[in-house]
Amino acid sequence: MDTIRADFPILHQKVYDKPYVYLDNGATTQKPKVVIEAVKNFYEQTNSNIHRGVHLLSEKSTEQYEQARSMVAEFIHANSTNEIIFTKGTTDSINLVAFSFGEKYIVANDEIIVSEMEHHSNIVPWQMLCERKQAKLKVLPFDDNGELCIEKLDELITKRTKLIAVTHVSNSLGTVNPIAEIVKIAHAKGVKVLVDGAQAIQHTAIDVQALDCDFYVFSGHKIYAETGIGVLYGKEKLLNEMPPYQGGGDMIKEVTFEKTTYSDLPLKFEAGTNNYVAAISLGEAINYVQAIGIETIAAHENKLVQYASHKLGTIDGLRIYGTATNKVSVISFLVDNIHHYDMGMMLDKMGIAVRTGSHCTQPVMAHFDITGTVRASFAFYNTKEEIDRLYDGIIRIKKIFA
Repeated sequence: MDTIRADFPILHQKVYDKPYVYLDNGATTQKPKVVIEAVKNFYEQTNSNIHRGVHLLSEKSTEQYEQARSMVAEFIHANSTNEIIFTKGTTDSINLVAFSFGEKYIVANDEIIVSEMEHHSNIVPWQMLCERKQAKLKVLPFDDNGELCIEKLDELITKRTKLIAVTHVSNSLGTVNPIAEIVKIAHAKGVKVLVDGAQAIQHTAIDVQALDCDFYVFSGHKIYAETGIGVLYGKEKLLNEMPPYQGGGDMIKEVTFEKTTYSDLPLKFEAGTNNYVAAISLGEAINYVQAIGIETIAAHENKLVQYASHKLGTIDGLRIYGTATNKVSVISFLVDNIHHYDMGMMLDKMGIAVRTGSHCTQPVMAHFDITGTVRASFAFYNTKEEIDRLYDGIIRIKKIFA
């Protein structure tokens, strides 16, 4: 653990003269030195626009960018690099599918299903599509443990259902959803499935071919890379049939005023200058994660969430929201009548960073009739000692409010 923590410079500072405890990994993860150095070295030695030049640095930039694409494809077990589209992030990837899939396949009175636990980014684009196409949005509920009511999926799906959009892991509850089962049910009725993997990619091994999902999306900054880069995995046949999301440079074969023909995959969906430096940082981050081992990471994080659930569960008046049997290292909670913002601000003064609010999942909060929670989310560089700091901080705050 000391070796791993040494890889993350930001963890070794003090906040308000106290050792920094960073428990906001669900929002973004910190960056290891190898990623930081790779970005620095690229700007100092290689930086040049990709796909556009015949000079050496442009060729080197392009090579590293496309190598990052290959690494992503291998990491999530895609069938081909043609199935890996670089975007700005998870939200951008979902909007791309909502527009392009929607333009090709959705007509009036069609149906799209989302779950009750979705991040706003996996609700709003589908609402916009439904408004544009006069389609209908339907909702798969979850129970009070934070587990999807899968048994209701059969009755929700009709002959008009075209797509199910569901999160792999809930960002506010930590629930790991049974994606393979959902895909099997959907495909049996001819329904496509998009999976939001923003909160899964850093915690567990992903095999899109084994899941058999039609689309899988995630953000680089959730898995120790830079911000501003995301991935859309899509089955090649679907991506070929869908129209481009945006027009511009790199996504064309030939442009005349009479007609434009589009590039082949994956460039067809990558208009303009993409964030190639962030893509390269994503490749470095994947290398780093693979060197440690995603199974090793998952095992450590599972120990952390089990320890935190037990330890915080002993605090009188503390309620944990999201008690699914299968969950990742996220603990969302409230204590007595202490407002989540007050709890978060006071923990901050103790050097402990957590997230407060609705976590962009207002329907989840409405389910529990609350306005928000305190969320502690752990990464593999967190420790039991940091959870003890969180526990002690909550106890102190309880005494202050008492």
